[in-house]
Amino acid sequence: MPPTHILPRLRINTALARTILVRFLRDAITKVGFERAVVGLSGGIDSALVAYLTAEAIGAERVLALRMPYKTSSAASLEDAQKVIETLGLRSDTVDITPMVDPLLARFPQMSALRRGNVMARMRMVVLYDQSAAFGGLVIGTSNKTESLLGYSTIYGDNAAAVQPIMDLYKAQVRQLAAEMGVPRSILEKPPSADLWEGQTDEDELGFTYEMADQVLYLLVDERYTVDEVVAEGFEREFVERLWRQVRRNHYKRTMPNVAKLSRRSIGHDFLYLRDWGG
Repeated sequence: MPPTHILPRLRINTALARTILVRFLRDAITKVGFERAVVGLSGGIDSALVAYLTAEAIGAERVLALRMPYKTSSAASLEDAQKVIETLGLRSDTVDITPMVDPLLARFPQMSALRRGNVMARMRMVVLYDQSAAFGGLVIGTSNKTESLLGYSTIYGDNAAAVQPIMDLYKAQVRQLAAEMGVPRSILEKPPSADLWEGQTDEDELGFTYEMADQVLYLLVDERYTVDEVVAEGFEREFVERLWRQVRRNHYKRTMPNVAKLSRRSIGHDFLYLRDWGG
């Protein structure tokens, strides 16, 4: 068991984090010419926190929350998402992705659970970006730092968004800020899940808890510890090496596509103006 003195390192000043993220969202949305936002609301803690932050940043009436269940999704998740919608007074819609997903699943009946989950995640992003165009709102991402580092996300699925407000918060820090902002207790206390099928949980799929992963990742990434130094803190070497392999192997998911350089000013190499260049 790892030493408990590592846990305080993940504590954040929630009031300060709230202020920074609300201002970040307000700036990120308005500086690219938008006044509205679209958020996919799963009923989980990450999307709930993003909905709270976005509503505070630009006003609840300017936020469209989309529930996008599949036929095997949890009814409790839909209920929790509705609690957020009603508490904040968000605009909302529910789009059942089952009729869109099932034809592809039927075409490839041997599809693994991973592939099925990726199809669902990408279909949800299709819906989000379609409604972004219809509503005139910027798509706000809901990925946290832990799952992003581990690659527990789908390219052009849940990791596709215009901005990612909580991607620099580990799961433990998401919980702290969500509690600070008054996210419903039923959401705060339930096991994290991508809601791909009834009873599915993130930690079952990952094979370890977010609490353990957060501590190791914080030391490896934020504190720049070597694997040996993390092991010296009391963590099992096999676990530390496994997480570090996942971080490295999934780095491509956290970057823009590599561009082959042929000219003197290549996109992604030399042409690197700021997002608000010319604004």
